[in-house]
Amino acid sequence: MEKKFTGKRALVTGAGRGIGKAIVLELVKHGAHVIALSHTKSNLEKLKEEAPGIEIVSVDVRNWKETENAVKKLGHIDLLVNNAGVLSLQPVGSITEEEVDNCFAVNVKAVINISQIVAKGMVERKTGGAIVNISSQAAIIGLPNHTTYCASKGAVDQVTKVMALELGPHKVRVNSINPTIVRTDMGATAIRSYGEGKEVEEALKAKIPLGKFCEVNDVVKATMFLLSDEDAGMITGAQLPLEGGYIIQ
Repeated sequence: MEKKFTGKRALVTGAGRGIGKAIVLELVKHGAHVIALSHTKSNLEKLKEEAPGIEIVSVDVRNWKETENAVKKLGHIDLLVNNAGVLSLQPVGSITEEEVDNCFAVNVKAVINISQIVAKGMVERKTGGAIVNISSQAAIIGLPNHTTYCASKGAVDQVTKVMALELGPHKVRVNSINPTIVRTDMGATAIRSYGEGKEVEEALKAKIPLGKFCEVNDVVKATMFLLSDEDAGMITGAQLPLEGGYIIQ
């Protein structure tokens, strides 16, 4: 395998499981020195058993100051993947302040907090870099019971665009990936929000022209592409849809 990220230092948030864990392992395969960040230390320790060369950082990204202090101690970062995220499923009329605060703290505030720290270092070192934000098709379309989640992911895409605009002159590229339901625990929760049973899953897939959900590896491959200056050196401020054509209907 081509070691396209040899010598690069990469930070991945929400790295303890699912998409984040898979991205960490793939970056390691491609030669990067990876720093895995997650709230759940036990997940990080299991990950380190699989990839002994990584660094692990346990911090709750909802806490701005603690996260800021932790990230500032990491040294220079060349590649950042903002993957940490929470799903919020409440119908209009039942949305709580606590749910909104929690969703935006993880999905939006943490992205801003971590990205600006990492980007500041990239600019000061004049080395450039790449930031990938894991967003969602929910940033582009409306979904039942997803008011807070859709709003948070829409914010992520706007953060992506503005940071790309400001950081582009410093050779820092910022892009987002917008998948449909991904085959993870969170994805399973999203499916159950529409009802129980195989027929519900099949009905959801029928709305996707390609007739299938997104696999974790689909997100991993897209992330590797956008992180690579060789492959995506002229791409910044983009929202890469991984939704099988759902949003074109």
